[in-house]
Amino acid sequence: MTYHFRYQKILDVKENEKRKSSKEYEDSVENFKKVATKLYTFLKQKEEFVKLQEEKLNKGMSVQEIKQYQQYVQNLEKTIEHYQQLVIYSRNAMNEKQSILMQKHIEVKQYEKIKEKDYKKFMELRKREEGKMMDEISIITYSFHRN
Repeated sequence: MTYHFRYQKILDVKENEKRKSSKEYEDSVENFKKVATKLYTFLKQKEEFVKLQEEKLNKGMSVQEIKQYQQYVQNLEKTIEHYQQLVIYSRNAMNEKQSILMQKHIEVKQYEKIKEKDYKKFMELRKREEGKMMDEISIITYSFHRN
């Protein structure tokens, strides 16, 4: 008598879904890190550029250079704003993937718990049946030796 879990195929499907969700979550984390790093790079670049501009202003700059610097800073700010939106979007996507992963994890745990209880019942039934067989063997042996 071997054990067979009646919901094994469902458990397998749920485990596959969990693995897929885990991979999607990991990918979303990587994407978030990549976008956040780019945002940080642009913010750092702007900070350094503004510092450089202030130093040059103190030394003296032409009006044309000031306009070019301002245009560059404006473009940099647009880029930063764009990446801030991307960071928000990727963070939301990452949180959504994490939520889905947690849900899949709970589903798998539920089926594993059902399997554990079912296996425990199976082992108890098997033990009772073995006990009955041992009793029958004892009775047969006793009656055989008695005669």
